[in-house]
Amino acid sequence: MTAASPTSSGRRFLFVVPPLVGHVNPTVGVAAELTARGHQVAWAGLPEVVQRLVGHGAAVHRCAGPVIGEGGAERPPEVRGPGALKFLWEDFLVPLAEAMAPDVARAIAEFRPDVVVADQQTVAGALVAERLGVRWATSATTSAEFTGALDGMPKIDAWLDGLLAGLRGRIGDPRGTADPRFSPDLVLAFTTEELAGRPVRAADHIRYVGPSIAGRPAEPDFPWEWLDPARPTVLITLGTANTDAGERFLAASREAVRARADRFQTVIVDPAGTLGPPSADADKNLLTVPRIPQLRLLERVSAVVCHAGHNTVCEALWHGVPLVVAPIRDDQPVVAAQVVAAGAGVRVRFGRARAAALGEAVDAVLDEPGHRAAAER
Repeated sequence: MTAASPTSSGRRFLFVVPPLVGHVNPTVGVAAELTARGHQVAWAGLPEVVQRLVGHGAAVHRCAGPVIGEGGAERPPEVRGPGALKFLWEDFLVPLAEAMAPDVARAIAEFRPDVVVADQQTVAGALVAERLGVRWATSATTSAEFTGALDGMPKIDAWLDGLLAGLRGRIGDPRGTADPRFSPDLVLAFTTEELAGRPVRAADHIRYVGPSIAGRPAEPDFPWEWLDPARPTVLITLGTANTDAGERFLAASREAVRARADRFQTVIVDPAGTLGPPSADADKNLLTVPRIPQLRLLERVSAVVCHAGHNTVCEALWHGVPLVVAPIRDDQPVVAAQVVAAGAGVRVRFGRARAAALGEAVDAVLDEPGHRAAAER
């Protein structure tokens, strides 16, 4: 792939991203703004995932690497806590970095970027840019890494530091010293300091920019006519990476909202179709779909039930929508704690949540004005 010559005043920005929807989507808005300012942008990643998210006219430099989930690194749904973190890095992120490194170097040689914008967990972008002497910034799609989430687990923190040091020796500059998760020049944090709290790492380089709210080329169709604008709407979603763990939770959520069908309408996102066909009698006020145009739908909803995924939480709060959060693993418990501390939602236990408890939590965020006021704040 050969890029066109840059304009006299424009610069080139290469986004290095993993094959994960929640990590690619925030870059779309940033890239759109850079393009509007006369710069050139391109992506390095897996085209089968990245291209449909960034638009078919965008330049995507192919990078090899594993995917997570079906057909790739399979994480058992019961793996949580430190075990989930260990799996994420050893079975997915480190192999991803090693596989992507040669292709990232090739993309840099072809596109000649002035700046590499590396996803915080796609450390090949940072390590290869450092080795080649290209300035790099960090795209941080979660705040857990720089708010001290591992402070209470020094052994895990030391283990991860060792893992990254070994990776630098294989694909980066062994003389380098920067943590590849935190650019020494710029960390874009798609949240607010009021929600995430004061950072304990990279504080001088973090810029809190809030969620990336921009049109997304990959938005699916949605039956907007189904929504009754006169009634409250509740959205239930577990994001794009939790299909394996979500069947029981979605079933319990459906039971909870069925019992409240006279009060509000509900949209459930069920990517794998685990809930089966709707009941004509019980589900008149319930819509189940595999995907949603999330940003546009959030303009119309009154509450969100989710897994405390960072993008979903920050996008909901940007729209002033309170949350019921049920964290599963990874950074989600940290983000859920931020929501509760802000007063913007209610936390429930994902693994043990029953319909009654979920229903009460939804009632709380809909009926108690403090949660909405905190979300709007």
